[in-house]
Amino acid sequence: MPTDQAPEGATSPDARPRLSFAVPVARGKAPRHLADLDLAGRKSALADAGLPAFRADQLSRHYFSHFTREPADMTDLPAAQREDLAAEILPELITEVRALRADGGRTIKHLWELHDGVRVESVLMRYRERTTLCVSSQAGCGMACPFCATGQMGLTRNLSTAEIIEQVRHAALASQRGDLAGGPARLSNVVFMGMGEPMVNYKNVVAALHRMTDPAPEGFGLSARGITVSTVGLVPLIRRLAGEGVPVTLAVSLHAPDDALRDELIPVNSKWKVGELLDAAHDYFEATGRRVSIEYALIKDMNDHAWRAQLLADELNRRGRGWAHVNPIPLNPTPGSEQVQMEPDVQDRFVDTLRQAGITTTVRDTRGSDIDGACGQLAAEVLGQERSRTQE
Repeated sequence: MPTDQAPEGATSPDARPRLSFAVPVARGKAPRHLADLDLAGRKSALADAGLPAFRADQLSRHYFSHFTREPADMTDLPAAQREDLAAEILPELITEVRALRADGGRTIKHLWELHDGVRVESVLMRYRERTTLCVSSQAGCGMACPFCATGQMGLTRNLSTAEIIEQVRHAALASQRGDLAGGPARLSNVVFMGMGEPMVNYKNVVAALHRMTDPAPEGFGLSARGITVSTVGLVPLIRRLAGEGVPVTLAVSLHAPDDALRDELIPVNSKWKVGELLDAAHDYFEATGRRVSIEYALIKDMNDHAWRAQLLADELNRRGRGWAHVNPIPLNPTPGSEQVQMEPDVQDRFVDTLRQAGITTTVRDTRGSDIDGACGQLAAEVLGQERSRTQE
């Protein structure tokens, strides 16, 4: 397999992550936050606290339009009420542990600490025509994919809706402020490709999608077309998402077109096979009109064969034309990984095979390889450094 690294917290070096759908009990619930609630819920929360309900609209506009939770910025609110209003419904949920820059300042990777000491990562990336945030939906992951840094950690807990949305707010503010190279920008895209399997945290992820797409003062007013939810293939929840009325892009982390190999690479394939997954993905396209992204991490000498590219093309074309877009991804090696860089001619042959079969194919622009770009790597690195210091 592509990794020799034991999962985070393992008690023996030969331990391996195990597939788990169970979510551990959180060590204390995250404080209630404006982003956890719809506008009616925000008004009710303020009224219950003895504060004017109509202030919820103003607080929401500050948060979702101006990207601030600081009472001093809310000059349209009575000075005597600002602190109480913010304390009641805008608690601090995430604090920065570390920020690393890469790609000439066009990429910033953040490590955040949550209220219970749990840490998650997000990555803000500026491209020529868009600014994209890669957001985490869980701390760790229970899907146990052996080539994934987060999968090696195991699952700690789900993130609340507001903990997800706070990553988005910070990114929107950083973009507006000009923290990325090139000056001020507007956050336009959000991808659920950070730590965690979004479908396991279904309820909070769907609520976060509404906060992202609902117009102010309900939410940020982002286009659903600019939001992508990635999954390793929880088929029933893909079908459920298709009926939510939020036509975001679905990204399927496939990585192998044949069950024999995918059973090894993606443990959840033991429950829902490739054919079932692609059927659900195609049905998602039919229900939403949104072309599905097929994510395919190219692993040297394991899944990069031209015959597998042809098999993938055949499986996609069997279900129709033009409904899927394949993204081959040069794999970011993780600490302890046996993975080495793929030869360009092998990658080119894989891509050419797909394109000659009529499959739209775009090689993913990998970012942040010089700052441990794969999600989970920065958290593992910082934790290792902290442990070393305590042992000195």
